[in-house]
Amino acid sequence: MTTTLNGGCLCGSVRYQVTGEAQRFYHCHCSRCRKATGTGHATNLLVTPHTAIRWLAGEELLSQYRVPEAERFYNAFCRRCGSPLPRVFPQIDAVIIPAGTLDTPPPLPVQARIFNDSRAQWSCSDDLPAFAEYPPDV
Repeated sequence: MTTTLNGGCLCGSVRYQVTGEAQRFYHCHCSRCRKATGTGHATNLLVTPHTAIRWLAGEELLSQYRVPEAERFYNAFCRRCGSPLPRVFPQIDAVIIPAGTLDTPPPLPVQARIFNDSRAQWSCSDDLPAFAEYPPDV
């Protein structure tokens, strides 16, 4: 099913729209995703085809960092605010969208944790207290 998703970076300078088929929605625990996000995992939505993305604003602010030894991994981000942004992979005919940049709800539920054997020991514990905003003592 074709879906249209909108999103952008933290400062609002880069805006995008993706119209395509949502294929996979994963939490990735690999060390590269952890380093690129500064968190315990990256949550990414894979949409096909790779031509599904249209940059609505700020395309000139896109920067990339390619891991030299990686076959397909690279990080795309806004040069102004540092937010991660969608990455285009023609070799797998897909766009990988960092889910946190979406303004539109993803069309799929998260389907799996991948590279879970690489998960940081402190990441993703389900027994922590939860708060709507800050805890009362902050």
